Amino acid sequence: MFNKTAANDNNSPATDYLVGFIDEKKAADFLCQSVRTIQKWRVTGYGPKFYKSGRSVRYRRCDLLEWAETRRHGNTSQYTAA
Repeated sequence: MFNKTAANDNNSPATDYLVGFIDEKKAADFLCQSVRTIQKWRVTGYGPKFYKSGRSVRYRRCDLLEWAETRRHGNTSQYTAA
């Protein structure tokens, strides 16, 4: 869905920015949510894809963007509750 190539003349984001790992605090800020909210999303399976190694949870910005885009609506009549 998103261009994961290096920055070019079109000012597209660099690969390392989109695919680099960020912690849950930065992911929550990226999505304008609280850390607790994205923790609840992980438990319920609602939230974006994540990586877990031991106790560390990490996200990639491209996964956050992709997840957010699937929730984009043009108006309230397009919304369908899950």
